[in-house]
Amino acid sequence: MKQSKYKNKFEQRGSRIYDSKKEARYSEQLELRKLAGEIKEIHPQYCLRLDVNGEHICKYYMDFMIILADDSKEYHEVKGFETDVWRLKWKLAQATIKDGKFVLIK
Repeated sequence: MKQSKYKNKFEQRGSRIYDSKKEARYSEQLELRKLAGEIKEIHPQYCLRLDVNGEHICKYYMDFMIILADDSKEYHEVKGFETDVWRLKWKLAQATIKDGKFVLIK
């Protein structure tokens, strides 16, 4: 497994490898919510295409995109260490993606 530049420890749960122990633990919480019927679908490492005025700017891989029981979407990001690039992409995603709620887990 490769070494992280931020010293986080990768964590494997089943066949999936998460970027941090925190993210892996959060995925377990989401699975419990799915079992309880609150969540219909969980999509880890969900790719958002960030476009402005029809021009592609960048991609942003959200930790989780979930579809709730009422069919609404939420984009969840589990963050331990914030970088300037991450802050910019987070704000750009919130400004350009309007079909769901953004949730930051610290």
